[in-house]
Amino acid sequence: MHVVVNAAQSVDGKLATRRREQLRISGPEDFDRVDRVRAAADAVLVGVGTVLADDPHLTLDEEDRRVQRLRNGRPGHPARVVVDSEGRTPTDARILDDAATTYLLVSAAATEGRREALTAAGAEVIVAGEERVDLAAGLDELADRGVDRLMVEGGGEVIYSCFAAGIVDELHVYVGSMVIGGRDAPTLADGEGFTGGFPDLTLTDAERFDDGIVLSYEVGGDGGSGAA
Repeated sequence: MHVVVNAAQSVDGKLATRRREQLRISGPEDFDRVDRVRAAADAVLVGVGTVLADDPHLTLDEEDRRVQRLRNGRPGHPARVVVDSEGRTPTDARILDDAATTYLLVSAAATEGRREALTAAGAEVIVAGEERVDLAAGLDELADRGVDRLMVEGGGEVIYSCFAAGIVDELHVYVGSMVIGGRDAPTLADGEGFTGGFPDLTLTDAERFDDGIVLSYEVGGDGGSGAA
């Protein structure tokens, strides 16, 4: 499976404020770029923190791209994936509507009652891992369901876990012209952080969009093992 991480951050590396409030860091040109990346993916993945904070829909914005996918024999929208160890996704979350298939990656720590409720709400629940989601195992399950190209949109905990698991192939970071600050504000890669075995990044492109820049990297090497 090919895994692409995409994120937008301030010049000081923050994804949001210390209150975890959603911010508009990029603009229309970058939104269109992100929509193109989504359209090329088989599935789009976020962590449960993003679902709880933003209630995203994770569908395509441009109807022409949806139509082109249908013409190519693909679903109109990519599947949606939530990394949710304990099954905390609300049953009325927008991501659980019938616009696209939604997979919830949970651990064995999610109770049977929560799994049943989320299944009834429209999710396909996949158990991967004991206390926390094992991302490598979860991605194997997604591959068995036809996901060959996965786009990861955050947040910082999930992005770090993806790097720690050594599953990232590409990284695209929009750096917006703003400073957020705050030692407790989320960053591109939260979690425990690396003290060695840092992921190997090779800069492949830098392109201006709106009043910011998108930095694109190829990722090689393995930062270790991790879970979300």
